Amino acid sequence: FHTAGCVLLTLGPVQHLLTQVLVPGFDPGLVLRLLESEHGAMFCGVPTMVLAQLDHPAFGGTDLSSVRFAFAGGATVPPDLVRRVESVLGVPFSITFAQTEASPCITQTRLDDAPDDRAGTLGRPHPHVQVMIADPATGQQVPAGMIGEIRTRGYHVMKEYFDNPAATGEAIDAAGWLHTGDLGSADERGYYRIEGRVKEMIIRGGENIYPREIEQLLYAHPGVADVAVVGVPDDHWGEQVAAFIRPASGPSVTPQELADYCRSRLAAHKTPRHWVFTDAFPMTGSGKVQKFLLREQFTAGRSESSPERRMDV
Repeated sequence: FHTAGCVLLTLGPVQHLLTQVLVPGFDPGLVLRLLESEHGAMFCGVPTMVLAQLDHPAFGGTDLSSVRFAFAGGATVPPDLVRRVESVLGVPFSITFAQTEASPCITQTRLDDAPDDRAGTLGRPHPHVQVMIADPATGQQVPAGMIGEIRTRGYHVMKEYFDNPAATGEAIDAAGWLHTGDLGSADERGYYRIEGRVKEMIIRGGENIYPREIEQLLYAHPGVADVAVVGVPDDHWGEQVAAFIRPASGPSVTPQELADYCRSRLAAHKTPRHWVFTDAFPMTGSGKVQKFLLREQFTAGRSESSPERRMDV
């Protein structure tokens, strides 16, 4: 059912008479070896997979001169990851905003877009694809620059969920708009940006907080290899910000150091109150972080995925 795999990466190569090399499962070392031996043209994956290849011990010694471009989607792609890949590989990076129900691509950055647009936006809609940013409460389109739910309409939207009319009615409204459940904004040029999931938005004391803003900032810190920010229950504020950190190799980083780093760049209510250091995140089979499990594990005071250290600042 993953149209990224069966459309983009299977029908795509057929359409262009390209070669597709299959692996039994994702293994960063194996993928790097195959990129070298089979002269692969595309360096791709969900962000977690791209990171795993970059951080693999064999990466520096792998001949990737055949790679012509990099590509990622399926989860939020940090701008620093785009810049890192473009720097080390010397190729342009394309981000797609996609959803299986949309077959899957909705917007995408072009390889000839400006570097800042390639790194910091979701690009523009695909041809014959309509996209708008809607107020989740009213359904009305919001002005450029304002945050709302990303909705899309066109030939690419699925007909229905199989044998589930109730779920279909929740996903696609009477006007044909697919409600993606993602928060985003659009600028005057028609470039879109992602802010997170509607259900992941944190409401702390009546203030809306978007995890992606905090994650982007923390990802840029040299002591952080990967990060996931979630809202956790709080008796006083309703919700509080918790940051799960996978530390980078090298000198250790402390919660206080990260809190000070955030506070110097963010409002106080956005700065994480809880810090959890972990070796790994619970992932889906397609490489996405299961944030609901992080929230459950925090609430239960334990982690089932790996040993962790918790501190409040």
